[in-house]
Amino acid sequence: MKRRDLLTSSLGAGLAFNAVPVLGQPGGKYRTALIGSGWWGTNILRCAIEAGESRVVGLCDVDENQLNAAMVEVEKLSGEKPKRYRDYRELLEREKPEIVIVATPDHWHALPTIAAVRAGAHVYVEKPISHTINEGKAMVKAARDTGRVVQVGTHRRASPHCRSGMQFLKSGKVGKIGMVRTFAHSGGGAGRPTPDSEPPAGLDWNMWCGPAAHRPFNSAIHPKGFRRFLEYANGTLGDWGIHWMDQVLWWTEEKGPRNVFSTAGRFIKEDGTDAPDTQAVTYELESFTCTWEHRQYAANEAEKASIGAYFYGTEGTFHMGWRDGWTFYPANKGQPVIHEEPKLNQPDGQNIRELWADFLQAIKTNRRPMCDIETGHRATVMALLGMLSWRAGRSVRWDPDKEVIIGDPEASRLLSRPYRAPWQYPKG
Repeated sequence: MKRRDLLTSSLGAGLAFNAVPVLGQPGGKYRTALIGSGWWGTNILRCAIEAGESRVVGLCDVDENQLNAAMVEVEKLSGEKPKRYRDYRELLEREKPEIVIVATPDHWHALPTIAAVRAGAHVYVEKPISHTINEGKAMVKAARDTGRVVQVGTHRRASPHCRSGMQFLKSGKVGKIGMVRTFAHSGGGAGRPTPDSEPPAGLDWNMWCGPAAHRPFNSAIHPKGFRRFLEYANGTLGDWGIHWMDQVLWWTEEKGPRNVFSTAGRFIKEDGTDAPDTQAVTYELESFTCTWEHRQYAANEAEKASIGAYFYGTEGTFHMGWRDGWTFYPANKGQPVIHEEPKLNQPDGQNIRELWADFLQAIKTNRRPMCDIETGHRATVMALLGMLSWRAGRSVRWDPDKEVIIGDPEASRLLSRPYRAPWQYPKG
């Protein structure tokens, strides 16, 4: 069979597949594959191996340098030598994994996730789930149509201090909350542009760009800088914002904002990137206001925290943080400040291990995971609506139930974007 025919037949078979995968062999372990074998994908795969219920059967990356490094890690941890692939479609056809980890750059999340669930696999996909909002809608539909478990990598849902902090918030001890402020500030100066260059040996740059626009290779984009380039991600709001939007939606009963307005700019950076170095967004929900702000400079000790979410209530102010845990500052100065330290795993201060355990349990019990695809989609939507408002240059009215922009056809076109041939935009 020719490779093109193989890939076509794979897609057709995936569309018809709707049976629950059987626990793989040998040793009763799930056949597990990784698509996107860089730094964060390897973090996830490491946790999967350590959980003891995965047999790694395939690694996929368009960069052989990352692929080879991941292979070394897998062999060190498990003694396994999974097959290596450059094309995720071929991996899905040949290895028939029961679990797929999608840890590619943001613009490559939708297509592999949809292909994997249609091929019968359960999926752990990194956040944000999509580059545009309608991609996310198609991902949710594919998960529901196939009955697959899809866990989103918003691992703060599994963080012990986030879980106890959410209990504190929902207990009413903060009082009636009228405003939430989310933010992420980092240091750094103006920088300077990195010149374009030839792709390094072993990197298929055309495939890396995939459905997004093709541009000359630049080492500032790959392997770790893609989130600062808007063809492939959505800047700081798409990266960090989704974590804190998810915390907000976890707390409230509302599905999302009704009105969104963003202002942003590049006032400091001169490094050749194009994502905003400064951004502020106002989200109007029915019962409270939420704001987002970031700057890629001036993160210092002038403020108590450089990242997180402040919940402002009638009984005090609650800060949900990351490496600093959570803290409640009572409105009554006679009452003590309450604080809980975080319990984070290394490297990189995460709780993937706990999230992966929930993922496995969801597969075994046929329930939705704590970071279900629809939950991750809603948090992603909030972040992407902020970027959409900025691009449109005006506020947008949003219907969170129907997931449409109200009364603005021009802004509505920004819910999707053209794909570069031969890739086709997924239908939701």
